[in-house]
Amino acid sequence: MLDRISATLRLWFAPQRLRDEGTTPDYRFSLANERTFLAWIRTALALVAGGIAVDQFLTDLRWGVRTGVAIVLLAGAALCAFRAVNHWVRCERAMRRGEDLPASRFPVLLASGTAFAALLVIALVVLGLAGR
Repeated sequence: MLDRISATLRLWFAPQRLRDEGTTPDYRFSLANERTFLAWIRTALALVAGGIAVDQFLTDLRWGVRTGVAIVLLAGAALCAFRAVNHWVRCERAMRRGEDLPASRFPVLLASGTAFAALLVIALVVLGLAGR
């Protein structure tokens, strides 16, 4: 298990090692993979902004609730950023090896977590539990 994690981290920080595997795919596919990576990074940045916004602007929410929602959004951002790198490496490796692209449950987990955080804030505001 540790060997696998170590090998994955080496690829994250030395992606030129991917060139040792398989054959070079059509550059258009590699560029599409990179655009997908950048979309995940934009999502992570949006979650960071959301976490900061909840903490700074929803001051009518109780401190614990506000902090909890902000932490969930910021943790989601960190997870999304790490997942972006991991998914980019896995897809690039699969393309070089001529394998199917890896499936991922992460999009549904991210969407569900974000929707849950949004619904929680809406419920708190509507129910009037947002007072100090």
